Amino acid sequence: MTADRPGPAFSVHDIPFSTYGSWFGISPVVAEKTRAEDLHLVSHQNGMHAVLRLLPLDAATGERAETRLEATPGLLSWINATGRVDLSYESPDTVRLRGAGLSLRVSAAARALTPFGGTYFFHDATADAYVFTSYETGRRYHVTVLSGTVTDTVGSQALSSAERGLTVAADTDDPWEIAVEELDTARPPYTSTATFGKVVETAQNAFAGFVDTVAPWRSSATPAAELAAYVVWSATVRPAGLVTRPAVLMSKHWMDKVWSWDHCFNALALAPGLPELALDQFHLPFDHQDESGALPDSVTHSEVLHNFVKPPIHGWAFARLRRRLTTPPDRAELAETYDRLERWTDFWLTARRAPGAALPHYQHGNDSGWDNATTFDPERVVVTADLAAFLVLQLRELADLATHLNRPDEARRWTGAAEATQSAMLDQLWRGDRFVARGVDSGDTWHSSSLLDLMPIVLGEQLPDEIRDVLADRVEAHLTPHGLATESPASPHYLADGYWRGPIWAPATVLIEDGLRRGGHARLADEISARFRTLCETHGFAENFDALTGTGLRDRAYTWTASSYLLLAEAHAGGSSPSV
Repeated sequence: MTADRPGPAFSVHDIPFSTYGSWFGISPVVAEKTRAEDLHLVSHQNGMHAVLRLLPLDAATGERAETRLEATPGLLSWINATGRVDLSYESPDTVRLRGAGLSLRVSAAARALTPFGGTYFFHDATADAYVFTSYETGRRYHVTVLSGTVTDTVGSQALSSAERGLTVAADTDDPWEIAVEELDTARPPYTSTATFGKVVETAQNAFAGFVDTVAPWRSSATPAAELAAYVVWSATVRPAGLVTRPAVLMSKHWMDKVWSWDHCFNALALAPGLPELALDQFHLPFDHQDESGALPDSVTHSEVLHNFVKPPIHGWAFARLRRRLTTPPDRAELAETYDRLERWTDFWLTARRAPGAALPHYQHGNDSGWDNATTFDPERVVVTADLAAFLVLQLRELADLATHLNRPDEARRWTGAAEATQSAMLDQLWRGDRFVARGVDSGDTWHSSSLLDLMPIVLGEQLPDEIRDVLADRVEAHLTPHGLATESPASPHYLADGYWRGPIWAPATVLIEDGLRRGGHARLADEISARFRTLCETHGFAENFDALTGTGLRDRAYTWTASSYLLLAEAHAGGSSPSV
């Protein structure tokens, strides 16, 4: 891909315009499920905050100009019959804007300014820049005029409630141009180091290099691969705050965190092409592992949450990750991962096993990642088969790592624990035709119509043949024309937009597809993969999808969905098996 092939076009109403490393994007989505009429600079430092409104104006009248929006990875444009405004990232913290035939008003997104919130605006004579300083992000935004004229400013040094901003227009027939920087406190005055055209070319080539590295196998048979790569590339941020490594956020919409199972799917998709970045994704939540060994629920710029955890899929993920890495981890890297997985496993075997219990339990649906699945309707503190299955895989991965590290006694201990956990799962939770859940307090057991009850299929070849076959048949009953419904559509609890009570989700798809394939049910695995790939190619990379219509739901630019597509598309293209 070159400047002549700028990459996939996309709608900024669904996917923010951003770049690798940046903590802000350009989007009309300014809060959870909230869209503004105009595009905004939206920062994800200290949370999601719309900071600046970007409004093209008719150059003759000064009124709002009606424009159409066009976006590719390197260039965002507002266009109408009389002119255009273009925006491109010069660096992760700086965008350049250029206009011809249209003016541009840059204003604070919020009018109110208090001692604790809002955006203050003034002209900084030292830097010769217009400055918006935001209480919410704790950052400053410098606007430097490179060419053209500031035709008016409003609200400079104003307190309380006021409109604050500036308008820039051409003072000749040449385009006007500005730079907008996000910074901490101060830096030298901005100077232009490249033409606008060169900025665009550099941005396009940066994305081209990424997609060529991550998806070299792409073809007409995988038509959404480039857009999936853009979703991942543009949601990646540089280390800052509590984010200790380069991190792929789940989204640069409101799901702007790294949750402690989402990251595994991004790591797997990145592994063959960008192994160091992939390992950063895997390890980031472990950087915040607490004294009990638990991983946090989520990590973002200024917040680490420990009120819930997420399921222990990390043994499953690391087993596949180290096989997908072009350069296998060395002994020191394996030892570090072993120690972290050991502590995470010990958390489940101690803090999450009731006295005398053989199996661990969840304390809430949130711990499973399937927050409101119907499995948790009768009770929330529950022993479930999916948790046991994930733990078995993690114990077996610990045994394998111990063998690689020449620790045979530890390998035997982990193997014994895996066998004991799987035996307890089958003895206590298998009822001949289904798995049940059991309340920790009541001892009652029940089953549901949730796909979560079928997740032990992830054990694949480790399950007895007859159990694999029953689970495969039940999984197939969840298959709609678009993929795997998380709640059976025949269930009275099915909800089209019910989060984990119906919609199709990427992680469930990948985990189940992998277990079926390893368990000998390749036909069904192929069908699940094909339907999910078609779903993404048709409806994009949403957080989840209506199981009966395929419509994307909730956050529309979700990286674990994009990464799951890349995993399945790569396998379909012949690059690898997703079970490798």
